[in-house]
Amino acid sequence: MLHNLETLAREAKSWPFEQARNLLAHVLKKRLDDAGRKEAQALIDAGKADEALAKFPDLQRPVILETGYGPSGLPHMGTFGEVARTTMVRNAFRALTGDHWPTRLIAFSDDMDGLRKVPDGIPNPEMLREDLHKPLTVVRDPFGTHGSFGAHNNARLRAFLDSFGFEYEFLSSTEQYKSGRFDATLLALLERFDAVQAIMLPTLGEERRATYSAFLPVSPVTGHVLQVPTLDRDVEKGTITFDDPAGGRTELPVTGGRVKLQWKPDWAMRWVALDVDYEMAGKDLIESVRESGKICRALGGVPPEGFNFELFLDIEGKKISKSKGNGLTMEEWLRYGTPESLSWYMFQSPKSAKSLHFNVIPRAIDDYLAAIEAFKTQEPAKRIDNAVWSIHSGAPPTHTSPVSFALLLNLVGVANASNKDQLWAYFAKYLPEATPQNEPLLDQLMERALNYYEDFVKPTKSYRPPDAKEKAALLDLAGRLKALPADTTDGELIQGEVYAVGKEHAFEPLRGWFGALYEVLLGASQGPRFGSFAAIYGLPQTIQLIEAGANGELASQEGRPIRN
Repeated sequence: MLHNLETLAREAKSWPFEQARNLLAHVLKKRLDDAGRKEAQALIDAGKADEALAKFPDLQRPVILETGYGPSGLPHMGTFGEVARTTMVRNAFRALTGDHWPTRLIAFSDDMDGLRKVPDGIPNPEMLREDLHKPLTVVRDPFGTHGSFGAHNNARLRAFLDSFGFEYEFLSSTEQYKSGRFDATLLALLERFDAVQAIMLPTLGEERRATYSAFLPVSPVTGHVLQVPTLDRDVEKGTITFDDPAGGRTELPVTGGRVKLQWKPDWAMRWVALDVDYEMAGKDLIESVRESGKICRALGGVPPEGFNFELFLDIEGKKISKSKGNGLTMEEWLRYGTPESLSWYMFQSPKSAKSLHFNVIPRAIDDYLAAIEAFKTQEPAKRIDNAVWSIHSGAPPTHTSPVSFALLLNLVGVANASNKDQLWAYFAKYLPEATPQNEPLLDQLMERALNYYEDFVKPTKSYRPPDAKEKAALLDLAGRLKALPADTTDGELIQGEVYAVGKEHAFEPLRGWFGALYEVLLGASQGPRFGSFAAIYGLPQTIQLIEAGANGELASQEGRPIRN
């Protein structure tokens, strides 16, 4: 699927391919000397990545991409965005190298972090209060389903990622610390402790500097992750000494999960220990990336390639805050939109701040559907830059919904539909062969259109009466449609009549005529292609709707549905 695309991938302009080329250059520089790098690059550019890997053993190790997760809360929109975007870069890299170079995507859970506060909306909060400051994988599970709160949230993360079909390798911080996988890098940090402190202390306030240590020992007495100064260290023994509030002066090895790191040193340590080649982060973490990169170099490693994406804004252009609740949750998006439409939204301009609110969902759905249709006829060089290539790992579906989401929203409103069966009844003539089984996406969009209309469109409907010119045009259109066979389902034929009426009645520009149709008949400033809408709604019903609108009945009745 991702084979034989090297030439297209080298020329592709979309951001995942730009990132993939940066990642390739980074890995070659990290693993080879100048001469080897030039030779390997020439082979890869010639579509011979397999030969490059065969010749240079250092290139045979997998390329590692990482995403991070803090399991003190549940997976959220940012979690999805980071994994989805990193997956897009991974697939672009696979195409760039002919899919010869193995890659791994690590979803890393920082579950050894101490629980700092009790999250809102959690059952049995008293239990969590008793376990404050303990590692999340020690904190008891308030839901009673797993061995710890961290394990519960890790399971939710994995189920979340699995539900979207992401390919990844899950790693638990607790397991990596305790297994010894991080030991060598932790001992290196112990040896270079002063250098790490010198990087971190200037970034802290005066009070924090006085007590800061890169090491966070786990108290042998209370099990708490302690924020205490390191009083002494013994590089040969691999230990630190500190004052435990519950046990006095204590010496602990930094290995085996007895100590964890502050998060910026921890991030850098992971990059070294796991040999991470790529990790992206939000714009709010630019400074953290920079400081962690310095620590990574102090430990003898090379910071990964990556880029900083912009954060989402609410409808008022303000930064989204979980505490303020002014954002959009995954559950909310999926109530009104499809997963693919969310991936579409994540693909678009990741370095530009964008509103993440309910009002972006209908457009995202229809833009995604339009991109699928465009993909079918695009030349290969255009296809690879089409967002749906990245969303579907190079193999987008060949069939989507036969109608737009905007049309479904208007059909729900005009038909006063409250369930999918009512909507399917309108499609019986327009698409007689269509069923929920052979048009599953249409069926899904119907459900989401019903939800979206009820929650957002219906409360904002505002019908207006037509002016004299518009009334004459509407009655003319009704007359023309009456001249067509009552069972007409040709949307283009109906649309032609709509255009003809607009021109006959001298609407300049013509969009003023379509605006009148939407505002008078649908109670909205925008709407679907009217011919397609009428074909599905039914010609007799559409004629009744037009006549009611022309006579001002919809405005006076606040758009109540026309009854046969």
